[in-house]
Amino acid sequence: MGAFFSVASTKSGKREWNGVSPNETCKRQRMSPTVDEESPRLFPNLPDELSLQIIARLPRICYLNVRTVSKKWKSTIMSLELYKLRKELGTTEEWLYLLIKDGENNLIWHALDPRSKIWQRVPNMPNFADEEEPRKGSSRLWMWNMVEGIRIAEVIRGFLGRKDAFDEMPYCGCAIGAVDGCLYVLGGFSKASTMRCVWRFDPIESTWSKVTPMSTGRAYSKTGILNNKLYVVGGVSQGQAGLVPLQSAEVFDPSTDTWSHVPSMPFSRAQVLPSAFLADMLKPIATGLTSYMGRLCVPQSLYSWPFFVDVGGEIYDPDTDSWIEMPAGMGEGWPARQAGTKLSVVVDGELYAFDPSNSMDSGRIKVYDQGEDAWKVVIGKVPIYDSADSESPYLLAGFHGKLHVITKDANHDIAVLQAGLRNNLGSSPSTVSQSTLHESPELASESDAAVVWRVVACRDFGRAELVSCQVIDI
Repeated sequence: MGAFFSVASTKSGKREWNGVSPNETCKRQRMSPTVDEESPRLFPNLPDELSLQIIARLPRICYLNVRTVSKKWKSTIMSLELYKLRKELGTTEEWLYLLIKDGENNLIWHALDPRSKIWQRVPNMPNFADEEEPRKGSSRLWMWNMVEGIRIAEVIRGFLGRKDAFDEMPYCGCAIGAVDGCLYVLGGFSKASTMRCVWRFDPIESTWSKVTPMSTGRAYSKTGILNNKLYVVGGVSQGQAGLVPLQSAEVFDPSTDTWSHVPSMPFSRAQVLPSAFLADMLKPIATGLTSYMGRLCVPQSLYSWPFFVDVGGEIYDPDTDSWIEMPAGMGEGWPARQAGTKLSVVVDGELYAFDPSNSMDSGRIKVYDQGEDAWKVVIGKVPIYDSADSESPYLLAGFHGKLHVITKDANHDIAVLQAGLRNNLGSSPSTVSQSTLHESPELASESDAAVVWRVVACRDFGRAELVSCQVIDI
């Protein structure tokens, strides 16, 4: 059995599970034609209850091998009972799921086990199909209406001037979420239509399935998790004159596979513009969403291409089922990246955001001080490779109780960097050299009590660009 517990590997930092070949599978079946009949138990001479306790303590990456032992082992590895026991024992593991766009505009998922540093290719998302029939023969006209109406910078940047862009890249503008141990891909564009459909990926079964669609077709919406439910707010939907910004919100309960209504965002700041002209010209949009302190924090902007004006934000309280205005310091100081998007993550109860600097090869990490209602610099320099042509030159993630930055390094590899914060507020800025990312797994600033950077994993994905990421604990 020892061979089955070993972890397949290649070169450090560039390992990936490729599965068992069909020939090898057939060879094993010929050698052990009656494995289930000869070994009715998982481990000979041990009751299955005890065997399950052993299996639940194995690293999850080992399951890729042990599931090939027999049909019974496979059914055990894919059973909900095993993962319920892992949760009870405290042996669950956080994996990073990374969505990238390759050079041919295909969206591809990869899973990273941070402990073993093994990358695993996730099965492709299904061909985009929905119960709504996309409009035919109007892609060019619709694209022009979209540009003349509300312009989403990410769309214009990558697709302006390409007549079949939406036909070539389904799921463009989709939202990503993770709840109850599964990945969710929501809405997006398909053939010039905003879609309602929702796909779910189950890492245990390694399969995609379609769930109940949203009530409204959305693209570029924002997602967040509260009380094991998936909230979706804002985005844009297709109107007669192009894309229309949405103030609506809804919530998905994975236990019942149902969507429920959530009160629309008031966008109170947009209601007090001094003139009807400005009110018509400046469109309110949700530029981010973070679950923080048991509530949904939604920073907002008003914009008329190419100008963005931060107008604070609003907070949804599930206990009162209502929206309130975000504290002034929180909303007005929320760092913004490309196209006004606010990227943030919560780690151990602290709200962090990336603040791009004027230089394209660095940035700062800020943390929100709730007591003072202010954002404060906690990391003075983060190594970000010059990705001026990239829609998402960096991503933030929180796992293993640490803040992580996903970006491209000097070798154009996608790197997952872990920030080991020694102090929170008031620490001196840290400095990390981009050129030394591959020379040492641990990087520390010369000043004490700043930050220690560690390269968790890196991989060459060619010309791929970062799109999104989620962390799932199983």
